[in-house]
Amino acid sequence: MGEPNRSRLLDYTQGAVAAEPPGPRRSSLLDYAEAEPAARPTSDGRPGPRPGVPPYETAVFVPAHPRYADAVDEDGRPVRVPFVVYELFEHPARRTAAYAFTTVEKLVDAFGEAQPWVITSIGPLAEALGERGATVLLDPRVAPGRHNWRSADLAAYAREVR
Repeated sequence: MGEPNRSRLLDYTQGAVAAEPPGPRRSSLLDYAEAEPAARPTSDGRPGPRPGVPPYETAVFVPAHPRYADAVDEDGRPVRVPFVVYELFEHPARRTAAYAFTTVEKLVDAFGEAQPWVITSIGPLAEALGERGATVLLDPRVAPGRHNWRSADLAAYAREVR
């Protein structure tokens, strides 16, 4: 907890060079699921989530923001293609992680009012990150006062993408 969180966003946008790519890692969500007994089936016969693991479709708030790529459409006209970038963080125990929060208030408490975010389902997020050797931490404790975005950053970003 004494080490501040560092955003890994620039590593992905600027193409960080790794000496050797890390081997595939499992999502920590699977560790939690396997540590608990199997859940009883739901009323429709499908298995339910294991105790302590949120259901696959659980909505979570994740630090993220829009990005744009300049491209050319089929007619040769310049276009701007939008996409969302999840902010990934270095975590001392879990290496690279996306921080997911069960409420927007918890996200704001951790990162401040200016932090951009998206709402997504935890299951697909955990699967996508797991395929890339990262994990999802649900409601993590974040060192206070270490905000990645300030109001001035948002204003500058808005001017940049216009």
